[in-house]
Amino acid sequence: MEEISFDSVDKALKKFRPYLLRDGGDYELIEVTPEGIVKIRLLGACVSCPSSDMTLKMGIELTLAEKIFGFKEVVQVY
Repeated sequence: MEEISFDSVDKALKKFRPYLLRDGGDYELIEVTPEGIVKIRLLGACVSCPSSDMTLKMGIELTLAEKIFGFKEVVQVY
């Protein structure tokens, strides 16, 4: 398990990205705070998707929780 940093989060999320791209969506990693908060902007089809909250919580957040030590929460940035 890696320590939380912008690079470690970016690396972990790249494994999740193909699932978003397959459905016409994507994300932009905005910021990773020392407190473990990851700020993400959803792009493409994810912006208007009614399941975007589930994507953040059940997809991205679970992925990071499994791979990144010190991770706390994903916050969507608009």
